[in-house]
Amino acid sequence: MNKVTVIGSINLDRTIRVKEMAKPGETIHASEVFSAGGGKGANQAVAAKRSGAKTAFIGAVGNDDAGKTMRELLGYEEIQLDGIAELDKVATGQAYIVVDEKGENSIMIHAGANGKITPEHVVEHADLIKESDFVIAQFESDLASTIKAFEVAHQAGVKTILNPAPAMRTVPEELLKTTDVIAPNETETEILTGIKVVDEESMQKAAAKLHALGIKVVLITIGSKGSFYSVDGQSGIVPAFKVKAVDTTAAGDTFIGALSTVLKPDFSNLVEAITYGNKASSLTVQRFGAQPSIPYKHELN
Repeated sequence: MNKVTVIGSINLDRTIRVKEMAKPGETIHASEVFSAGGGKGANQAVAAKRSGAKTAFIGAVGNDDAGKTMRELLGYEEIQLDGIAELDKVATGQAYIVVDEKGENSIMIHAGANGKITPEHVVEHADLIKESDFVIAQFESDLASTIKAFEVAHQAGVKTILNPAPAMRTVPEELLKTTDVIAPNETETEILTGIKVVDEESMQKAAAKLHALGIKVVLITIGSKGSFYSVDGQSGIVPAFKVKAVDTTAAGDTFIGALSTVLKPDFSNLVEAITYGNKASSLTVQRFGAQPSIPYKHELN
């Protein structure tokens, strides 16, 4: 069983279901409104824990009702919460999600407490990182704290997984130098490398650019087609499972969290781990919401 520590975002998601996305200036009716646990970091931690990993979290919530709700939800999952700070005078992160009948979504995020994590807070909880097999991060929380977490992991020989989302035009070199696995989608890959992903050849070129930065494993998620991988001169596409998607929220987070649970730190079972992550995300997209849609290990088996 892997030990996984996630540093990143914790959001209370507020989801609105509609027939189709509203156009600018248009007023439409929603068929359903509901709240659930979310945030890319929290989603990835829940996915790892439900797949069997021993999971810890480093992050922050506000000292408000949303923060109490998120701590309760993550505690219910039996995720180690010692690294989650409760901050006064700042709101817990929230996301506003619109989902249409095709399962496509539009997401607006208020970072709140996620932007107030500090490198000093990471150092206080460095033992969580040093005891891990993998550390996972995204771009929904304070960047300096993510860099510090990856530096601590790198010095301890702990493998790091970076999900570069939401995409940034320029990723700091010091973060890339300590990244072992990078897992962008097609859009994020183009923003990172300047190469438009249209086929396997373009993915190989993009991967070569990322390898040149010192990153050992490149995973490019390509939606319903599956996932492209490149490591040690080997590359290929692991196909997705064919399902009818109703809500793609948290699909990528589920993939990364589930993959980190079964991936060996020497990456010798990478294709097997990708297949497991693909299977997990294929269940997620058949359900509504972020964390409520993430599957458990027994469902995947």
